[in-house]
Amino acid sequence: MAGSDFPAMNGEIILNKLASATVALPRRQRLQPSLNSNSLYLALKFPQKMAFIGVAALCLVGVAGCRRTHGPEVMATVNGKPIMRSEVEQLYQSNLGDSQQQPSKEQGDIVRLNVIRQLIDEEILMERAAKLNLTATDEDVENQINELKAPYTQEEFNKRLTDKHLTLDDLKRQIRRSKTEDKLLNKEINSKINITDADIAAYYNAHKAEFNLIEPMYHLAQIMVTSIPLPPQQQSINLQNSKATNDADAKKKIETLHNRLESGEDFGLLAQNFSERPDTSSNGGDMGFVPESQLHASPDVYNAIGKIKPGQITEIMPVFDNQHKQVGYQILKLIDKQAAGQRELNDPRVQQTIRGQLRDARSQLLRNAYLEMLRDEARVENFFAEEIFKNGAQ
Repeated sequence: MAGSDFPAMNGEIILNKLASATVALPRRQRLQPSLNSNSLYLALKFPQKMAFIGVAALCLVGVAGCRRTHGPEVMATVNGKPIMRSEVEQLYQSNLGDSQQQPSKEQGDIVRLNVIRQLIDEEILMERAAKLNLTATDEDVENQINELKAPYTQEEFNKRLTDKHLTLDDLKRQIRRSKTEDKLLNKEINSKINITDADIAAYYNAHKAEFNLIEPMYHLAQIMVTSIPLPPQQQSINLQNSKATNDADAKKKIETLHNRLESGEDFGLLAQNFSERPDTSSNGGDMGFVPESQLHASPDVYNAIGKIKPGQITEIMPVFDNQHKQVGYQILKLIDKQAAGQRELNDPRVQQTIRGQLRDARSQLLRNAYLEMLRDEARVENFFAEEIFKNGAQ
């Protein structure tokens, strides 16, 4: 723990959640049905169906001759809808971020395969949502845009889009997909998950040791300001892109924030907008639970935390690096404190924790199964994967 000794870690704050690649899994192949002894009856009763089967049979004899041609800009199709190279490359660049080191061709192609798999899965889910009338509305999208724009001037917001290689239309499209997927999964999966008291008791009995704290734990949040310059590749540190440039600037900034906290402003919102520790600022400064032994490593912090109650904040405190050189200032908030000892099943916090873990695990399992079933019903062609395999086999 910085204090402290909190390391200033790199991290992107906003818009990143809109672009993430999933691990590609092989899709099961479905074979064309063969004709049986009922073929004559089927041909007489369903002539159009038999004509289709006949065409399919010819395609099995000469697949190359029956595959639909596609332009070089189409990297895959889902039920005939193309996935374009420009969209793949946009997400590819977003995955690379600000890294100065370019991947090898093989590494780059692995990322592109994952991006294409993500876009295939998204399109499958979007088509399913459209059938169920669950597509996100324009109002849903605009509300999210306004929420993202709120901390910025228009110029600052446009710069962040440029830094992410996005246009406003790109961002709207990604938001619509994200919100549509949430609507679909909430209806089809999450609404059907029921965690019973028996489920919670069974989990607790099987993992009872996990709820036995060997020492007191402190749930802390932090606002930190430093005069340390950002690494060249890091373009953001908080929602306001607010950064102190020298010690005097840092001290003035932390004093202003402390005054605003004492005036009743929300700690989490101020941390998101102004804290200079990017790995926690996006979460409102939340550091999670810190064991008491870790606090003892910084006596000043331990003493300051010991003087306040849950919900209260400390005075302004110095931040030191690993050589115990002061590099900035911080304000800590005590969110909660848990004494050492066994947490019992009737503790509401234990039940809430278990319920959340069980719900998340079941949701992920059902989502994976649901997506597999939808994939089986979809007609997917991944031309980029075929090209890689063909070139690799030469």
